Amino acid sequence: MTSDAYQRGKAKAEATNPGIEEALRDRYDALLPGFSKTMMEVPFGHYYTRGVLDDKTRYLATVAGLAALGGQTVPQLKIHVLNALRSGATKYEVAEVINQMALYGGFPAMINALNAAIEVFEAEESANG
Repeated sequence: MTSDAYQRGKAKAEATNPGIEEALRDRYDALLPGFSKTMMEVPFGHYYTRGVLDDKTRYLATVAGLAALGGQTVPQLKIHVLNALRSGATKYEVAEVINQMALYGGFPAMINALNAAIEVFEAEESANG
């Protein structure tokens, strides 16, 4: 039986990242059984579906937090930069949020995050012609 949070989370995650649960399952569930379901239920089902913030704001806040944490977050940062774009943010809004994090995570963290975002922007521009 699946929870309401799982169902909400899966729908939210799939809206910006089609196939994410399967990708997580293929990568992690052999080592951590149920990990993919937990990711759908907890962060996406309990946090990303709270309804107070719109998706664009929530993903920009996530980008900011990951940028401030530094270079070890680059894989997750790229996913959430893409989520922000798919939720209506412009590349300039994403870049500005990342730039602001120089004050909190330092300039090296900000530059690493900006480089990761640029990779996402370029990949999206190539994919969309």
